[in-house]
Order: sequence, then C-alpha cells, then structure tokens
Amino acid sequence: GIRVNSLAPGATRTPIQSWLTDQEATEVVEDHIPMGRIAEPEEMARIAAFLASDDASYVTGQTLIADGGLTLRK
Repeated sequence: GIRVNSLAPGATRTPIQSWLTDQEATEVVEDHIPMGRIAEPEEMARIAAFLASDDASYVTGQTLIADGGLTLRK
C-alpha cells in the first residue's frame, strides 16, 4: 500500500539558480526550453501535491519529468 514516485523538475525560478541574476544567461536557458519559459516554484508544488493526492492513487514507481519539454530536444 505504499506508493513511491518522484518529481524531476527542470529549470525552476528559485534563489538557488544563480543564472537568474544574469538576463543573458536566463535567456539562454529559456531558449533551450520548448515551452519558452522557466517554471515557477508553485508549478512544481502542484505536481508534487498531485503525486501525493488520491488523484494519483494508482500511480507508483514513476518519475514525473516536469521540464517544459526539454527532454524532447535532441
């Protein structure tokens, strides 16, 4: 009855991201993300809440990659 899932976040606007203080570096990051933007922390929180909720009661053993499509790039 124990579910084990993980969230693999992409670029997210948090204080730990030093490149956010450099506009040019931020633009480089955003240009690589197919959705064209950096995620907000609240977006990652909602994904984590979903994985912990009853709405995901049949989901286990999964890693949910939330990277704005970055893993689609070749």
